[in-house]
Amino acid sequence: MTIYALSSAPGRAGIAVIRISGRASRKTLYELCNGRLPAPRVSSFRRLRHPKSREMLDEAMVLWLPGPANFTGEDMAELYVHGGRAVVAAVMNALADIGLRLAEPGEFTRRAFGNGKLDLTEAEGLADLINADTEVQRRQALAQHSGAMRARYEKWRRTLLKAMAYVEASLDFSDEADIADGAFREAVPEARALIADLESALADGRRGEILREGISVAIVGEPNVGKSSLLNALAGREAAIVYDEPGTTRDVIEVSLDLDGYPFVLRDTAGIREATSPVEQEGVRRALAAAEAADVVLAMVDGSRGGADVAAKAEAGGEAAASSPSTHIEGATVTSSSGVRFLVVNKVDVAPSPAPGNFGSEAVYISAKTGLGLNALKAALVRFAGETYGRGEAPAITRFRHRQEIGRARLALARFLEGVEAGEAPELAAEHLREAADALGRLTGRLDVEDVLGQIFGEFCIGK
Repeated sequence: MTIYALSSAPGRAGIAVIRISGRASRKTLYELCNGRLPAPRVSSFRRLRHPKSREMLDEAMVLWLPGPANFTGEDMAELYVHGGRAVVAAVMNALADIGLRLAEPGEFTRRAFGNGKLDLTEAEGLADLINADTEVQRRQALAQHSGAMRARYEKWRRTLLKAMAYVEASLDFSDEADIADGAFREAVPEARALIADLESALADGRRGEILREGISVAIVGEPNVGKSSLLNALAGREAAIVYDEPGTTRDVIEVSLDLDGYPFVLRDTAGIREATSPVEQEGVRRALAAAEAADVVLAMVDGSRGGADVAAKAEAGGEAAASSPSTHIEGATVTSSSGVRFLVVNKVDVAPSPAPGNFGSEAVYISAKTGLGLNALKAALVRFAGETYGRGEAPAITRFRHRQEIGRARLALARFLEGVEAGEAPELAAEHLREAADALGRLTGRLDVEDVLGQIFGEFCIGK
């Protein structure tokens, strides 16, 4: 079936791109262009007419892209029409009138995958590229779409195939004991080397996944220390209600932020205290849960309340969070799964003398109201992101699906080695290697992909 879709953003624009793919693409373009098919891959001006009524639809630039040397690998055409809503609707209605079908989300890319134009990791990289909001996300997605992850995974697969070849050779020459045993043993160092590579990939701190989703930052503290004010100041808009009544914030309020190319997701939370209201108690519970799940916790205190007393409550140790992974506020212990914590001292513009310094040199001193110190806080977050997630030469794992399949491959290889040590029959050992091969094959789509295709391609917008 030949499909079509608006491939540019919906709404009024100077130019809109309508994409067509399938066996009827040539005939469709020929009829739209009143019998004047453009030369392949040459942008040409044409007056588009309805193939049935011959009513003029628009004046446009058109491209004829015969397969397989194009995105989907099958015949394609692209129409660059004027971007008014009525023009786009008229052209797309004409395509429907002659029997073309509106594409489903991700269907163009799925056809490209089906025709061998890209693998699953490259398709996922394209989806991430479409959805990238920051420079770091763009670079990571572009590397994946360009085949960086595929190359890494294929290297693992080749190593595994080598080990499998040794095992299969031992089965083929089972009547020759010396040959069979020698070939079987040759698979062991290959499997051990591959396990080491897989474990190294898994021990990356989830940096690729975190950058793809955004670095989670939870702002926690007692009521009225200025958490909502800080969220608004960093976001540059009134995202959270600010009022001097304790308990104003009840739910977790989330804002996405781009700091020097790094994606951050800031979460304002309810003030932590001994609450009596069930609603406020739920807010405190959600605040503690947000802190536990966060990659970074901003433990916020009110600098206008004095020095030693508030500092003791925060138990702050500066940026070296690993040495002090928890914060105690109003009887509650605030923990973070990552253990990374910054002490943020707010309201220094109204702090009593002596000025900032009462909470230690590692604290970040700010005034969410005046903007004092906000650049220093942003710089601290960017420095943390660069040091934590900017390292690593190898392409990072960007999705849980990848991590899951790599873990399955590692487990199957471990079972293979355990079987070898236990004197397991070669036939059973070979089955463990096949399980590992299946897992690695599902990474790029070389094996058993039907169960993951819908999930992957459903992330795309219509027309891509």
